[in-house]
Amino acid sequence: MHEILIEMFRGRPALAAELLAGPLRIAVPDFEKAQLSSGELTDIAPTEYRADAVVTLDGDDGTALAVVVEVQLRVDPRKRLSWAAYLGTLYARLGCPVALLVVCTSNAVADWCAAPITLGPPGSVVTPVALGPDQVPVVTDAELASRAPELAVLSALAHGDRPDPAPIFGALLTALDTIDHDHASLYTDLVLTVLPTAARHCLEELMTTTSHRYTSDFARRYFSQGEAVGEARGEARGQARGEAMAILAILDTRGIDVPDACRDEIAGCTDLDQLGVWIRQAVTAETVQDLDAPARG
Repeated sequence: MHEILIEMFRGRPALAAELLAGPLRIAVPDFEKAQLSSGELTDIAPTEYRADAVVTLDGDDGTALAVVVEVQLRVDPRKRLSWAAYLGTLYARLGCPVALLVVCTSNAVADWCAAPITLGPPGSVVTPVALGPDQVPVVTDAELASRAPELAVLSALAHGDRPDPAPIFGALLTALDTIDHDHASLYTDLVLTVLPTAARHCLEELMTTTSHRYTSDFARRYFSQGEAVGEARGEARGQARGEAMAILAILDTRGIDVPDACRDEIAGCTDLDQLGVWIRQAVTAETVQDLDAPARG
């Protein structure tokens, strides 16, 4: 969860500006380009600080705003000390306005993250901008999903457990068709992992029912690859089981006693290379101990 959410900003830095100016209603200066900057926020002291991501919004006159992006999945009081250091160091490095955007997967953590960090008198305060599920808009519009695909992914993560999530998932599938296959697969894996069972089945049905209007090119490729991998794994399991049964048959035919623990271990082995070794050894073995570990008793 943590790494994939960070990857959204690394892969598309403009997402930081879209979230600040959109659902969070934070004034963002005009800029020509959003780009990823170095996340190294180390000062001259030995302590090293590394932000999850740093995005700069650049215009003709230089950097208009630098955004430290942090993904926070749980309450951790130590992070609030680091965040103040991040902003101070980045401000000293770039000499431009700075902001802290914290992306959270629960409203409780977002509320904790949004609390001002008081550095001391007279009124030195760092105020994080926290994005939790309540701040993520419900994206059901295909055009919006195409323009801001990561926002559609965040919408599915935040609101996919609603009673009727189909419109949200429809926008998600539209969004997945607009980005590269690797990122689309990554986001799909995350959403399918996080969703509750009923919602996951709903999304899978939309992705696999070819007559459904929400079915996308990406969805067909995604599940087609999954089926191919599943078939390959099934063939490998079948071959392994056949070789394991052959080993046990050879040992039984030769009158070699095989303790139950060894029999279970051979029958449950899925390593075809190991099974091949045991088959060759079973032909000449006098006892089960003549088979290489781990099958010998």
